[in-house]
Amino acid sequence: MFGQCFIFVYLGLRSILMLCEQAKIGEDGVLAESLLRYPSKPVNKRQSLKILVALSGGVDSALAAALLKAAGHRVHGLHFVLPSPESVTHQRISEAREIAEHLKIPLEILDLKAIFERELITPFVDTYLNGLTPNPCVRCNPLIKFEQMYRHAVKHQFHFMATGHYVRVKRIGKNKPISLWRGKDRQKDQSYFLHRLNQQQLSKTIFPLGHITKAETRNRARQLGIPSHSSRESQEICFIPDMDYRHFIESRIKRSPFKKGPIINLQGDRVGEHEGIHRYTIGQRHGLGIASSRPYYVKALEAEGNRVIVGRQEDLFSKAIFATDFHWISPFEPTEHKTISAQIRYRHKSAPGRLEIRSSRDVRFIFDQPQMAVTPGQALACYDGDRVLGGGWIVQDI
Repeated sequence: MFGQCFIFVYLGLRSILMLCEQAKIGEDGVLAESLLRYPSKPVNKRQSLKILVALSGGVDSALAAALLKAAGHRVHGLHFVLPSPESVTHQRISEAREIAEHLKIPLEILDLKAIFERELITPFVDTYLNGLTPNPCVRCNPLIKFEQMYRHAVKHQFHFMATGHYVRVKRIGKNKPISLWRGKDRQKDQSYFLHRLNQQQLSKTIFPLGHITKAETRNRARQLGIPSHSSRESQEICFIPDMDYRHFIESRIKRSPFKKGPIINLQGDRVGEHEGIHRYTIGQRHGLGIASSRPYYVKALEAEGNRVIVGRQEDLFSKAIFATDFHWISPFEPTEHKTISAQIRYRHKSAPGRLEIRSSRDVRFIFDQPQMAVTPGQALACYDGDRVLGGGWIVQDI
């Protein structure tokens, strides 16, 4: 009898605690909404939340963690171990630990090498061998990094998770979906890389740097004495530190030399010979080995015929593109928007045009002005002003 009473009391206390936690983050999302909009706003002890921060070892994630801790939240760091040379792995872990120690926050290390190899690196290599140019970062964020972080956050009962990306999120109205927006710093905006995140991931994530610039990040990090405040900006693919993707692919495929093939111009003339289509990408000018009075550029790659098609610069412009596996940030989007623009690569300046929804998965985007070097395999991201609508994988240009 005493044991039964104890169990009932325990379950009752547990239910009360759970209700308190729900009230804390707000059943109506009041505190959650405040955190989404003003992540570094100071809170009192009762409002303090348990937040998991992805800590890479760089200045952005370090400041994100520092701002949340300074606001009064209980911050924990999470560092991902990714495939890379052993020396690079040790350096990254060491930098993350140094930051965690400086901020006096716990740090967990999560080994993602196996899932990275299976879900990202193998498709990355296969895509190049099939004559396409992949974007591993766009694929990685929803499939691996944010998904693994979300699972870890749920398992260990974190209220939210956070990263150092330069994007913003908003929830306009009660029970409305989360929307993703460009960061305040347009030069650093990273929404292109995050346009495939789902509502589950977005509703759990805050982005403390979305409302500040990169310059402000460095200044604040310097003021706080964060060890990484002067670290260099990383532009590399995380699993290819030296950025030599050709060597990376060839080191993983045990066949050398790769099959050579013809380089053909748009008139059908053979103007050169290539050393494997994985070594070329749309818009490439250098390294073709073609003697000509005017430079040639890679126009298309034909994996089946093992051919590289080249043309002049003016031949690289496309008016429209098809994209598949389109992902909407919100569960439902209207078929028309007043201000639509599209981005076809990270450093591409988004250009206005018209979005045609062909099916639940397929779209066509018609640019107002033709765009240069549309590349199959890359991602198309669509925007309504600064709000991210979603995106798909480019399969064809017109």
